[in-house]
Formats: sequence, structure tokens, C-alpha cells
Amino acid sequence: MKADTLSVIREGAAAKGDVLATARIAGIMAVKKTWELIPLCHLVAACHITMDFNLLSESNEIEAVCKVGCTGRTGAEMEALTGVTIALLTIYDMCKAIDREMELHSIALWEKSGGKSGDFKREG
Repeated sequence: MKADTLSVIREGAAAKGDVLATARIAGIMAVKKTWELIPLCHLVAACHITMDFNLLSESNEIEAVCKVGCTGRTGAEMEALTGVTIALLTIYDMCKAIDREMELHSIALWEKSGGKSGDFKREG
């Protein structure tokens, strides 16, 4: 995003309100609705959800990190990926009037444990 856009977000001065607070709520809500959005995705009872943001001034980026904990026999990676994606789309929606050149990129699973397919940790 543009440096000015990141400044508006950091200062809480967006016309639509607190961008990161709204994006956090959107991401958490998306985690809870993942099974309704993605065909054949299991309903996961999430017992712990965090949605955090890192503002990276040197690259004019916002890193969104969603962590989902659950009990049961399935992983929650789809829920975490959905949470990140919806949070980033919310940031775009709230700031598009000042910066239509924003990009969403590099959405990826970094780590998971449990579930049928077992544990995973991205290298690098």
C-alpha cells in the first residue's frame, strides 16, 4: 500500500473508522463461518482465535496473522487462512477510497498441528 495509507491506518484516521479493529472482528467472524463459505469444509468448533496485525513501515505493508485452536480430529488451517483473507479484504474495503492500488499477497499456512494429515511447519 502507499505510505500515506499505512499512516492513516496507524493513526486511526480512516473515514470508515478504526481499520484494524474492524478487520480483527471480520477475521474472527470469518473463522467461525469458514464451513459455510468453503464447500465440503468441516464445521470446526474453534476454542481459541487470535487475529493480529504487524505494520511494516519499511515496506508499507500490513502482515495479518490468524491463529486458531480447536479440539477434535481435524485441523483448523482453512479457518486461519479464511480469517487472514477476510481481514485483509476488510482493510482493502475500508481504505479503497484513498488507495485502490493495495495488493493482497503471500497468504500461506505457516504452521499447523493435529488433524488427519498431521503436523506441518513451513521452512524459511
